[in-house]
Amino acid sequence: MIVAVIFGGCSNEYEVSLQSAYSVITHMDQDKYEKVLIGITKEGHWYRYQGSVENILNNTWWCDEVNCTPAFFSPNRYENYLLENRNGHVIETMIDIVFPVLHGKNGEDGTLQGYLELIGIPYVGCDTLSSALCMDKDRAHKLVELEGIKTPDSIVFSRSQVIEEIVTQTSLLQLPLFVKPVKSGSSIGITLVTEKEELPSAVAEAFSYDERIIIEEYIEGYEVGCAILGNEDLIVGEVDEIELETGYFDFNEKYTLTTSSIHMPARIDKDMKAKVKDTAIQIFRALGCSGLARVDMFITPNRDIVFNEVNTFPGFTNHSRYPNMMKGIGLTFSNIIDRLIQLGLER
Repeated sequence: MIVAVIFGGCSNEYEVSLQSAYSVITHMDQDKYEKVLIGITKEGHWYRYQGSVENILNNTWWCDEVNCTPAFFSPNRYENYLLENRNGHVIETMIDIVFPVLHGKNGEDGTLQGYLELIGIPYVGCDTLSSALCMDKDRAHKLVELEGIKTPDSIVFSRSQVIEEIVTQTSLLQLPLFVKPVKSGSSIGITLVTEKEELPSAVAEAFSYDERIIIEEYIEGYEVGCAILGNEDLIVGEVDEIELETGYFDFNEKYTLTTSSIHMPARIDKDMKAKVKDTAIQIFRALGCSGLARVDMFITPNRDIVFNEVNTFPGFTNHSRYPNMMKGIGLTFSNIIDRLIQLGLER
């Protein structure tokens, strides 16, 4: 089976994608799958890459002119060809399924998924609508709230609103507050505000990543995650727990764990674990997810569950939370990849 693995992307999570893609490529069973590697540069240029996988990890793949060929998918529906321009000649390569290992905008937000659906190539992961909904923190929260699941109190602002107006309306919320781009991942552009005077700079930071921002109340308690695999019949991984020494789980902590720890399984009792898993499934279905997702929630001191966000393509390295939660129920990295490819083909 010929699997096109797409990596990189025109996104501020480009570097994270390279790490995830390296793990997917090196754990994909070479007896079952022929890999066709497609790299997208930060500027948005597409290339078929045929060089060393190590160069993906160290981000020198795009410098390799010998092994990088401009490429794109045939726009003709169901042709399923990757087209390469080699010295003025068009080379066609049949693709059975696309495995998009992209994080954030222009990859995890429904844009790529819509493109693949339009041209009729099967792909791994959530569809266009669910990818777009899960990337939009405001709309995801509103839909999950309709399911009777608690979400943080929040207000959404657009770039057209002046800072004085934002500060005035935000006074309705209780400090501390999170200021976030509505559409962003890996905690990029997020600030934890503990004093009112910090708000203008936090707002400016969030607006540098998106046209809309969401300001939401800090939830007392701790964060847990739940990995889900499947379309109709769902496999739920072990629940994990983030232990923080100070602050919040920002970009640095997510990828270095300098002062934080991940406990897998989470340090919660059997009843709470069942409640977390049931809530995660409810959220997964409410947002129309398929294939895979990691559902993140908070557990408050009085044992309430509060929804945080859904990652439709979470980090996928050996030390990432999603694969480790699935390893907690006996699935190896290669098992996960196999199942995801089958789920994409089934859909």
